[in-house]
Amino acid sequence: MRAFACAVCSSLLGFENSVCVTCGTDQGFSMPRMALVPVPSDGSAVACANLAAAGCQWLVDHSGQLCLSCRLTRKRPNDADSEGLAAWAKTESAKRRLIYQLLDLVLPVVSLDDDPAGVAFELLSSRDESVITGHADGVVTIDLAEGNDAKLEAMRLQMGEAYRTMLGHLRHETGHYYWQVLVDGAVPDVGWVRDQGSRRAWERGEDSLAAFRELFGDERADYADALEKHYDDGPPADWRSSYVSEYATSHPWEDWAETFAHYLHITDSIQTAASYGIVVEGADVVDAKAQHLRTRPVDAPSELPTMESLIAHWLPLSYALNASNRSMGHDDLYPFVLSETVIAKLAFVHDLVRRG
Repeated sequence: MRAFACAVCSSLLGFENSVCVTCGTDQGFSMPRMALVPVPSDGSAVACANLAAAGCQWLVDHSGQLCLSCRLTRKRPNDADSEGLAAWAKTESAKRRLIYQLLDLVLPVVSLDDDPAGVAFELLSSRDESVITGHADGVVTIDLAEGNDAKLEAMRLQMGEAYRTMLGHLRHETGHYYWQVLVDGAVPDVGWVRDQGSRRAWERGEDSLAAFRELFGDERADYADALEKHYDDGPPADWRSSYVSEYATSHPWEDWAETFAHYLHITDSIQTAASYGIVVEGADVVDAKAQHLRTRPVDAPSELPTMESLIAHWLPLSYALNASNRSMGHDDLYPFVLSETVIAKLAFVHDLVRRG
């Protein structure tokens, strides 16, 4: 996430700010400009209709209108469920960060209600009904109960995971959707709406699928059987040499989704560090300030830095972040090891993004 500043007083703003706490200017996120801007006084743009309910300050054209991020949510708790609404608002905040990053990477983001090849989110709580976090045919389902920190930590320990967050869930499950878009070719024409203008054709052929199978395995393996075997037997003893997490070993689809999520973790963290002027010197850092510390939106995916330069910066940065967390008595911020095979998988994801 980039750093934002108030255009009136130059004070730093958080991505979630709807008002500058220094000068009191109302702020809104402009999707065409990919920046926080003062809300126009002439009414040419106003805050999303979910400003009060979910804290969404993304700008829209008319009062009562939902922004792109909010329109992607097609199911949420009802208005009488105060606890569910609070969890929903917290999850929507994480989702806006996800949507911002997808747009920033020039990936297609379009509502399933507008295009049968689009994506939708169903944000529901297992407190009152059975909800399974997952993805199916462009629909991402998230259990809002995990918005509760205690429940999230309990599930992390129960599943034996090193890392578990709501943003991580959103990135992982959305990764399944982008497998369809970027690898499978099952979504041949998806609109890109960052500037509410152009449409682009996203076409992937057999080459992408063949390369995927070489790196990740054959996704045609029975998914249910693979998950059952994973939960019964656990991961192979040497999983760290080829996978970014234990869950990634369960099936090629899960390996892709975990790798895609980590790609978003890494690129977002690097961008944040760059925006705040954080440069960690390390033996493997090459051209750290020039190529891969992006602080402005790119005009085309091909302008994104190479994976080699991203990894060269990420390794020393992640070491420093982990050391800082330990200094505060916390667990590592990024408790993962990136083997050569995992880096190759990350590079595959990055190559598909850059082809856009």
